[in-house]
Amino acid sequence: MRVDLHNHTVRCNHATGSMEDYIRKAVELNIDIYGFSEHAPMEFDKSYRLSFREMMDYENDVIRLRDKYNNSIKILLGYEVDYLKGYIDNRVLNANVDYLIGSVHFLDKWGFDNPEFIGSWKSRDIDDVWQEYFDTIRDMAKSGYFDIVGHLDLIKLFKYMPKKDIRVIAKEALREIKRSGMVIELNSAGLRKPTKEIYPSKTLLGMAYELDISITFSSDAHAIEQVGFGYDKVKKIAKEIGYTKVVTFEQRDRELVSF
Repeated sequence: MRVDLHNHTVRCNHATGSMEDYIRKAVELNIDIYGFSEHAPMEFDKSYRLSFREMMDYENDVIRLRDKYNNSIKILLGYEVDYLKGYIDNRVLNANVDYLIGSVHFLDKWGFDNPEFIGSWKSRDIDDVWQEYFDTIRDMAKSGYFDIVGHLDLIKLFKYMPKKDIRVIAKEALREIKRSGMVIELNSAGLRKPTKEIYPSKTLLGMAYELDISITFSSDAHAIEQVGFGYDKVKKIAKEIGYTKVVTFEQRDRELVSF
């Protein structure tokens, strides 16, 4: 079973290609379960996400494609939601979706993964940034709002790496993810970024495996050619760690399938 649950559309304003072309590419790649998870609307950083007025159109487009391609591929509806206190909206949390991905892209409104703001890294203590990031991941898991942890160690994107042991930094976050029942995605987008490795690292994925935290697969596509990107490498890493099954969802209910 080939699963790819984290993918975007032009409605986030930083992706290209029609939704139907994404599906056609997924069918061509023999993906069995494909999920759209557009950047959910919120009253902050509006230029990089879906707007509230577009929510219904987005959801209806996914449903239309799901019905049209029902005999070729299973299409799921989701959102990638920024965990940013004060900006998480009930219209998103209560949406009728198959799953919600919880992601951390901001630390106190600093978009640490945005090249526009990369200069801020030079004035910060790297260890402190990493700890703040994983403390926020911990709090996100505690919230109970989400099904999947998006790109667990996104903080490494620009290769500003801590001196402190990453295992110590991330330990409490991983324990909270386990307690919450959330799933970690193996996200291949890191292979396209300066970090040049998947999210999460093998070290953190090994910790997740020891804690019996389930996984799913994601290409985080923002362009047609990124659909299914790095799947074989991600699958190989998962098997090396010991995983044999991934999670898929339907109406927030999870199912383990072999890959």
